[in-house]
Formats: sequence, structure tokens, C-alpha cells
Amino acid sequence: MENNTYPNHVLLLEGLKVTQQSSYPAFILFLIIYIFTMVANIGLIVLISMERSLHQPMYILLCNLPLNDIVGATTLIPRLLWDILTTAPERYITYIECVIQAFYTHVYATTSHTVLMIMAFDRYVAICNPLRYATIMTNKMVIRLSVSAWGVAIVLVGILLGLTIRLSRCRSNIFNPYCDNASLFKLSCENVFINNIYGLIFTVVLFVSSIGSISLTYLKIAIVCLSSKNSSLNSKALTTCSTHLLVYLIVLGCGFTIIVLHRFPAFADLRKVSSVLGSVVPTCLNPIIYGLQTKEIKQRIFRVFHRAKVST
Repeated sequence: MENNTYPNHVLLLEGLKVTQQSSYPAFILFLIIYIFTMVANIGLIVLISMERSLHQPMYILLCNLPLNDIVGATTLIPRLLWDILTTAPERYITYIECVIQAFYTHVYATTSHTVLMIMAFDRYVAICNPLRYATIMTNKMVIRLSVSAWGVAIVLVGILLGLTIRLSRCRSNIFNPYCDNASLFKLSCENVFINNIYGLIFTVVLFVSSIGSISLTYLKIAIVCLSSKNSSLNSKALTTCSTHLLVYLIVLGCGFTIIVLHRFPAFADLRKVSSVLGSVVPTCLNPIIYGLQTKEIKQRIFRVFHRAKVST
């Protein structure tokens, strides 16, 4: 590949390193995870769409989360399944396919933060300004927040990938389980200083704004709950906020693990595995957490299963 044996638009993808003996167990495991992820997330969206009692700003904003998880899982896992059953020297991918995968991978990672940020804003308004909640969280506001969460991610990632695809290529090996921006600009022999600077600024701004806004939101919520003697309000706040916070900590933990391991080349293989798990784990855990922790959704799920049992 490096000697231009193959066309310039074809790349060799490293994929996930698994032994021949463990390839089929790994394939079955990831296939089960993908099926569960799709069924759980699509089911959550359908449930919220069909149940009128869930047509509230909180749950409509929540729909962005499973939708983003579907994008993330579909971007990564099907290609991963293909590579597991393909020998390493035959894991080819076209440059365009690689760019598309990198784009959706970064959009998924970025939107995971922006969606959780707008959901935190909804909880802040509901708990700190309950009397103004209906006037603030209108349908128009919900649409604006959702469009902003996706729009910001698409624009920032578009610039990130735009700076990369402008570079010429002198290499054709992707040393990663899947395509991402760093793997793409490493194909070039040109100066990638601008790419590194923008990537660093992108990451810092995303994490600082995410951590800062959500920390400030929960600080204000905590102050309101501590100063309030309404046990019902405090109980509801604790339930909804603990679910949101748990999902956010999982996303944050996965992101920080990958960033930290990038700084230690000796743990390159561990970083590659963690980068895959960092995308796979949240997509299948999020619907479980919201399905089991959110009282209203859990009641609707039990009601749906009860109806199905009665009808049979």
C-alpha cells in the first residue's frame, strides 16, 4: 500500500486487533451489542413519540440522545463487524468512506456533550424557575435547542475535517480501529500544525463549556433544593438530575480516558480498544439508564409489556 500498489483513493484500515480464535466470539458480542443498542434506542424514541403523556420538553429533548446513539453505533459497529471477519491485509476502505466515518464519529462525540448541555438547561429551568417553565420551554425553544445542539457539532466537525481533506496524502495506512480526524491528517506529509491547533482548541472549548455549564447548572439546582422545604420537588429533582448526571459522567469518563491514553504511546493498543468501547458503551447504556431511572418512562414500558401480555 505504501509503495502505491493500490489506487491512491484506497486505504488500509488496521481495524480491531483480535486473534483468529477470538474473532467469532468478538463478532457475536458486538453484533448483540449493536442489535440491543438499535432496538433500545429506537424503542425509546417510539415510546416517547406514541405516549402523549411524554410529549413534554424534557422527553422531547431526550429524543436527541437516542438519535445520536443510533448515529454513533451505526457509524462504528457495522464496519467493525466486517473488519473482525476480514484478515488484516484485506481491510480496505476508500478515502471518501473514511472521511464520512470520521465525520459522523466526531459529530456523535460532540453531540453527546451538546445534547446533555441543553438537557441540563431544561432541568435548570424546571427546578429553579418552575413558574416560568411553560413560558420559557415552548415548542419553539425546544426546536431551537435541538437544532443548536446538532448545528454546533456539525459546523465544528465540518471545519475540523475541512482542514484535513485539504491536505495531500503520501501514506495510505490508517493505524486505528476506525477512521477519525487524527488518523486522516497523519496520512499527509505536509505541515499539520493548523490541524493540531484547531483540534486542541476544539477539544478544550467543548470540554470546558460542557463541564462548566453543567457544573454551574447543578450548583444552582443544588442551592435551590437545599433552600427549599418542598420534599416532592427535591425528590423529583434528585431522580431526574441523577439520571442525567450519570449519563454525562459516562460520556465524560470515556472521553477523558481516550484523551489521557493519547499522551502515552506505550499504551497505544489499550487506547485503540478504549476508543472503540468509548463509543460503544454509552450507546447501549444510555437507554437502560433512562429506561430504568426515569419513573414516567419506566411506567410506560411496563404498561406496554402488560398490554402485550394481556393481548397474547
